[in-house]
Amino acid sequence: MSAKEIVKAFYDSDLANDSNIVPKFFHKDCEMHWNSSHGYMVLKYNDIVDFFEGTRKSYNTLRFQRSHLLEDNEFVTSRHTLYAQTIENPDHEVALAHFISIWELKDDKLYRCHEISHQADDKTLESNSFSEIKL
Repeated sequence: MSAKEIVKAFYDSDLANDSNIVPKFFHKDCEMHWNSSHGYMVLKYNDIVDFFEGTRKSYNTLRFQRSHLLEDNEFVTSRHTLYAQTIENPDHEVALAHFISIWELKDDKLYRCHEISHQADDKTLESNSFSEIKL
């Protein structure tokens, strides 16, 4: 698989329900550098394991709608919106946040990520700038 295909497979996987996502996709020496509306953090492998365990407790589904997925050798950049159905309201999907992520792959695994996110709001959703493009 190409780096782009690996990143696409990660975003297309069942993150809310599959406990094998992290070992399947993430390199043991991975680091995620994440700037969010809550501040900056660095997540390493075990932090990512914990993050997705918490995610599975809160959401029935997670879905990424990509607007861009670009590959440059072992680097892949994704621009996407994250949608979810919570356990409390499983019949209603909500947009959680918009992301731009730059992934570096090593040994066909997600190795480094530099990510920026901000909460989704009606103005950005209505702008259509995060509409999915055909990849």
